[in-house]
Amino acid sequence: MLKAVIFDFGQTLVDSADGFRTAEKEAQAKLFQNLSLSLEENFLENYRRIRKQLHDQSNFSRKSIWQEVYDYYCLVPDLNLLELWENEYWETVKLHSKLFPETKKTLKALNFRYEVAMITNTQGQRRIGTHRISQFPELEKYFKVIIVAGEEGIPPKPDLRPFQLCLEELNIEPFEAVYVGDDYRIDICGAQDAGLHPVWLKHYSVKRNWPEIKTTVPVITRLDELLEPDRLIS
Repeated sequence: MLKAVIFDFGQTLVDSADGFRTAEKEAQAKLFQNLSLSLEENFLENYRRIRKQLHDQSNFSRKSIWQEVYDYYCLVPDLNLLELWENEYWETVKLHSKLFPETKKTLKALNFRYEVAMITNTQGQRRIGTHRISQFPELEKYFKVIIVAGEEGIPPKPDLRPFQLCLEELNIEPFEAVYVGDDYRIDICGAQDAGLHPVWLKHYSVKRNWPEIKTTVPVITRLDELLEPDRLIS
């Protein structure tokens, strides 16, 4: 019997796709100019490769990514400048983030029948409390537990520890919880390895190249399909 529905945050409860596209475009332009390079196509290829390498390690710090780019070109960055750019990056993402239309309605409805919680990865910044959820204080009342993995010694998803910590705080077993997320490696595989029931959200309004993966994991395209989560895992 299900007792809890646990959510990821970005691209699960909020749509930040435009924010990330805009922030990435601005950051790439700043880097390219500051590096004094001449071949933009070659730079973008290297930048995206380095970014993917760090993302695959669950390192989402923009400053770390940019430092690796400078290292690749055998240059030493101004770390204060990178921190400034990182703050500007996340402000841009915040500015263009919005709740999915059905987010509040779904969370409110689920609260009548289930424990509701969140496990989200930090954005990679050193300071505690900088996660984008602070932009939506009206959501916090719907969550019994909020885990920001990557902060306070908690390793980021897909590590098992944030899932286990959330289950411990809810005082439930893994099989009693559904975990909903948009990232197959981080959310779906992480939740599955931790023993939860994963549900893969590919929101209909998000313009994105979803990975082509054959899986038996339930796939939904909008959050209100979760109003009867037992049906999804039966």
